[in-house]
Amino acid sequence: MRISTISLLAATVLALAPALESRACTNVIVTKGASADGSVLVSYAADSHSLFGELYYRPAADWKAGEMLKVYEWDTGKYLCEIPQVEHTYQTVGNMNEHQVIITETTWGGRPELEDKRGKIDYGSLIYIALQRARTAREAIDIIVDLANTYGYASEGETFTIADKDEAWIMELIGKGTSIRNGANINKGIVWVALRVPDGAICAHANQARIGAFPLDDPDNCLYAKDVITFARRRGYFDGEDAEFSFKKAYCPVDFGTVRACDARAWSAFNILTGGWFSFYDAEGRAVTKDAFSYLDYAMGYNLEADMPLFVYPREKVTVKQVADVMRDHFEGTPMDMTQDIGAGGNALPYRWRPMEFEVDGQKYLNERAIATQQTGFWMIGQARDYVPDVVGGILWFGTDDAATSYVTPIYTSTTKVPDCFREGNGDLLHYSPTASFWINNRVANACYKMYNIMAPHVRAKADAFEVDQMEHKTHSVDSMAVVMYNDIVVRLQKKLSSKRDVMVSKKPFAPVIKYVTDYTVKTAQDQFAAWTALEEELLVKFIDGNVKPQDADGRFIHSDYSEGMPKKVEWPGYTDIWKETVASETGETLKVRE
Repeated sequence: MRISTISLLAATVLALAPALESRACTNVIVTKGASADGSVLVSYAADSHSLFGELYYRPAADWKAGEMLKVYEWDTGKYLCEIPQVEHTYQTVGNMNEHQVIITETTWGGRPELEDKRGKIDYGSLIYIALQRARTAREAIDIIVDLANTYGYASEGETFTIADKDEAWIMELIGKGTSIRNGANINKGIVWVALRVPDGAICAHANQARIGAFPLDDPDNCLYAKDVITFARRRGYFDGEDAEFSFKKAYCPVDFGTVRACDARAWSAFNILTGGWFSFYDAEGRAVTKDAFSYLDYAMGYNLEADMPLFVYPREKVTVKQVADVMRDHFEGTPMDMTQDIGAGGNALPYRWRPMEFEVDGQKYLNERAIATQQTGFWMIGQARDYVPDVVGGILWFGTDDAATSYVTPIYTSTTKVPDCFREGNGDLLHYSPTASFWINNRVANACYKMYNIMAPHVRAKADAFEVDQMEHKTHSVDSMAVVMYNDIVVRLQKKLSSKRDVMVSKKPFAPVIKYVTDYTVKTAQDQFAAWTALEEELLVKFIDGNVKPQDADGRFIHSDYSEGMPKKVEWPGYTDIWKETVASETGETLKVRE
């Protein structure tokens, strides 16, 4: 009997730290009606101090009866169980499959007593198994529920984004705890609810349950476990009327920390993408528009009763580039702006090293947790499009490490090759590889951390130029050529076959299209990797020792009149005003210049 595996990154993941520190991720969801080009967009930052950024690739496969799938825990690589394979699995590239199904997540923990200590399917395995087996988002929901209920759920409370080229869902679930009777866990399985994001709306979640009350009789837009309310009553989490039931209040009650470190990121994503105005429908179905800052007291954890809407409607259609830029946010322009206090040092560094809290004279203080963070393993924007064939439609905009100083490059989900810079096994957290995207992006990011307000804008300009060129120009040309090739093949085949449906049975006739987008995927990723490798060298030369050497419009260093190896001038940018003021205040007379 042959055994298949979805170990994915089992060999490269280290032991899991506490949940909030280790895997604190962010998702943004944009529906077809809210996007500028009519695509469904899902962003994901896989943030963990123990996650190596690489691109998981599994080709489509056929399996014989009796063949099994080994399941490993995503966070740790620990072996969990074996389950029967299905007859056919679909190709997956990262968190997207060949049918343009996208699944991402954020972990929120919830009630610790509901962890199933005998569970055999963790949240990561639910994602990647469902991607291999689902043609639509609704199919993926069914698969996730069936797997968790059949084998037991091995993780904490979780929010999944599940989308396809037509619709997007937010799904929340948690286990039922461990209660052994006759050697078996009688509480095996999950309680869960899934809501379809209304077309034209956007959603965001970040390690805090987001679904409150939900419709009990609207299967087109809301699906849930039959016992999601009765189980909460039995455990003493809820005692009101069914219509008043709130999933998040029952299974993941908020506190200052979960709001400030988690929901604040969802608030910030909404604030950016709506232009500062939250438009939504209240519980009575009335249209409401409020200033985003009216929810600031909630986002900062000061008023936990205020809450904020699950879905909002942007004033303007959202582009892929805008979603990518949201993933680079550090709360700029808000009271939580990480560049504006002395913790940012003398060069406005929007990062705080862990732990997330510190204590002074018995009083605890926090370090902000923004969307962009230093410990990102990989980040992405999945783009699913119903207006082009599947072999062209799915694009995974993929990047590694800190989103603020890295880039995303287009990976067509019909690709048959993974660029070497993203290849699994090309380095890990304990072994440096000069050919790995994760390591070069870490080199660039860590270089910027020493003089952030001077160096990061230089890097960001280069990332912006690449992404705009790809998102607004080059991939459109690739799409057009690929669709022309696709249609030509269909016309030729239709002359031989009885119907277009016969043409679609196999991908083999479309091998030229797949090769075309594969070649573009690989070349673009490797060319940009080479550009970033050169950039890291440029950063060293340009900003060495706190100096800044000027360059001309073509990027050449400006040398002196007497030597090509000597800069014409060197600039000294110094420190931020807040740093100067704080140092002056703290040092008193010591540093004063005497006349």
